[in-house]
Amino acid sequence: MTSSTPDLSKLRLDRDAPSESSDGRGRLPWILGALAVLIVGGMSWIVLTPKGMEVHVADAVSAGGGEATASGISANGYVVARTKASVSAKVPGRLRYLGVHEGSDVKQGQIIAGLENRDYAAARDAAKASVARVEAERAQARRDLSRAESLRERQVISESDLENQRTKMGVLDAQLAEAKAQAALAEANYENTLVRAPFNGTVLRKDAEVGEIVAPSTAGGGLTRTAIVTMADLRTLEVEVDVNEAYIARISGAQPARITLDAYPDTSFAGRVRQVVPTADRDKATVQVKVSILDRDPRILPEMGAKVVFEERSGQSATGTVARRVLVPKGALSREGGTAHVWVVENGRASSRPVEAGLERGDNVEIRSGLTGGESVIIDPPAELRQGARVRALRS
Repeated sequence: MTSSTPDLSKLRLDRDAPSESSDGRGRLPWILGALAVLIVGGMSWIVLTPKGMEVHVADAVSAGGGEATASGISANGYVVARTKASVSAKVPGRLRYLGVHEGSDVKQGQIIAGLENRDYAAARDAAKASVARVEAERAQARRDLSRAESLRERQVISESDLENQRTKMGVLDAQLAEAKAQAALAEANYENTLVRAPFNGTVLRKDAEVGEIVAPSTAGGGLTRTAIVTMADLRTLEVEVDVNEAYIARISGAQPARITLDAYPDTSFAGRVRQVVPTADRDKATVQVKVSILDRDPRILPEMGAKVVFEERSGQSATGTVARRVLVPKGALSREGGTAHVWVVENGRASSRPVEAGLERGDNVEIRSGLTGGESVIIDPPAELRQGARVRALRS
């Protein structure tokens, strides 16, 4: 028996053969691992990054101000209508008819809207029919009484029979009065479904549309409208301005003034002081003054911004300017070591501002220096709050 020896000379190592990683599959685990690291790192940054301390903030309000120039004391305000009303129905119901629109001129007593009222109309007709029935019975009773009196004179019927007829007549008189009262009530209920203009004026705004449920303000709620239209008498337009209390002594009733509207800065209108409201606003340090517009112009509309210059009386030509006051809630003011400061939120971080505090005005305190108005100040700042700390502002 012979044995064969394997020939190993044909075995070769091909170093030029492509590797498994040459098609990119070898790099896939590395790419997936890198993505996993990025995702985990991003989530960790979101979770671990501090979100900031929650603080309640309010705006520093700039109020007051004004100036007195050689031409007079000036103040800013708005055009308003002295006679203005939100017109609503007296009873709740569905709006069936609306006969006006914005800008409509209406007369006092004119029907401008109506509710669905078939039930009220039926009740009114039934009450009228009841009155007619009782009137017919009463007329018959009157004839019966007349015959009974004639028969009694001839001794045909007894005195008691005559008294019964008189009693029946009295009962029908009372029933007729009751029926007329019920008819008047039914007529009033029907009339309440008709909305009439309370005065001569112009419709400024429609507050409801046909098909909506409307009701008096005391019965409104949810989706129920409490007003149908808003109207005003444009003949009673005037300007309400807030005058700094430092100048109010120089303004009196019937004092002439010039009115300039923001919409028409090149035109001025004559005015006259109608009333100086006998109370001041302690928060704004102002007194409201109402100025009648003497020059009637269709361009003047309610809620327009206006500037009023009160003409100076003799001997009152002094000029000057009163600085605007900055007011912040009392809880925003902190005192440490005899100094006052407030915390202001800027770009999501807390910053301490030294300020000079003035008088307290209601729930606010005046800041004489350190703030200009419009800043977001922190109310009741936490004890652990530090300069530059990240915060999340919540409006109170």
